[in-house]
Amino acid sequence: MKPKVKLAAAFISAVVILAACGSDDPTQVLFENPGSIRGIVSDNTGATVVNAQVTLTGNAQATRTANSGTDGVYTFANVPPGAYTVAVTPPSGFTIGSTSTASVTVAGGEQTNASSLVLNRIPNAGVWGQRAGLLEANSEFALAEANGKIYVLGGYPFTGQSSRTVQVYDIASDSWQLGPQLPQPNNHGMAAAVNGKIYLLGGQTTNDQQGATAVNTVYELDRAAGAWVEKARMPTARSGGVAVVLNGKIYVAGGRVPRGNDFAVYDPAADQWEVLPDLPSQRNHITGAAINGRIHIVGGRLGNGLSPLKSDANEAYNPGTRTWTTAAVMLRGRSGMNGVMARGCFHVWGGEAPTGMTADHDYYDPRTDEWFSLPNMPIPVHGVVGSAFVDGLIWVTGGGTQVGGASGSLLNQTYLPEVSCE
Repeated sequence: MKPKVKLAAAFISAVVILAACGSDDPTQVLFENPGSIRGIVSDNTGATVVNAQVTLTGNAQATRTANSGTDGVYTFANVPPGAYTVAVTPPSGFTIGSTSTASVTVAGGEQTNASSLVLNRIPNAGVWGQRAGLLEANSEFALAEANGKIYVLGGYPFTGQSSRTVQVYDIASDSWQLGPQLPQPNNHGMAAAVNGKIYLLGGQTTNDQQGATAVNTVYELDRAAGAWVEKARMPTARSGGVAVVLNGKIYVAGGRVPRGNDFAVYDPAADQWEVLPDLPSQRNHITGAAINGRIHIVGGRLGNGLSPLKSDANEAYNPGTRTWTTAAVMLRGRSGMNGVMARGCFHVWGGEAPTGMTADHDYYDPRTDEWFSLPNMPIPVHGVVGSAFVDGLIWVTGGGTQVGGASGSLLNQTYLPEVSCE
């Protein structure tokens, strides 16, 4: 019988070695009689911490990392019996707390609960604030930032009449002043900043809910001359889309029906447009961002006016291959929301849900292709296309506080991100 025992042991060892060689993922190693480790990451207030990275060490073959989920819980499965250490790396907004490491012993075939890992929350991280309010209440406008200044272009004041007004906010001095008026009234336009220059693309000249007065104009702000200069026009007239900058070019996606699939790119250096493959899902009142070399277009409204048909789509365009792919959809469909990249995460907030205004604040982590919820924004807004991440703050400027386009506000909210996706 002894030779048979040795043969069985050798067979088990061979399975383990082959499994380890066949994958770089330690979780794929077929350990004999493994157990698991479960724990939680919290902060000094007792609140759970989402997306904190926890490292497991103690066995070379079992060394790996896991992130805490929305409930703060992390799990390591298929862990061979033995003694281990778990350690948490503080995400943005946190520092090492009273217990950043814990020792744990795994018994064969059992789940072991590790001691709670505790981080200290940096004061004001994840906190909303207020800065100097707009000069004129506004919504349904385009916004861009350059050289430490935020430009609010056109939109609706309380009268509901389209505006030519340009409001300029200086972040350093927390003060506003009026800029050069737009050549014509504009609402639902798309704005972008390239090489310190501000561009206003498309939009519409009246508050027609169907977008019948959409324009294809493109204007560049000549700050030295204090005037707007007309540039090459868009291939089609549209409003309610979004502009995203990547590698010095402006990609403009979507728009009100029937222009919801339109997608084109503008090269400011050459003053030329190129029509690109259609946005797969026709949408308007959308948001977007350049993420890891791709253009992501997120959310939106499927119809015109106050359509209750909302989208949760997240479609990504690769300029290198000129193709679209799908990414993880939003946690819920909505339109009129706004978004910006901050610390590698794509933050999306506010907007209109099928049931009305929403205060939801979520972020997309491109590393894992997942969305996560954050605490609600204190005053929900919609109707702003474009945001800024400057001096460590997300700037949430203006916007309507009620469903529809005639509820513009003077709000100038800020948010200090506590999460990092870098």
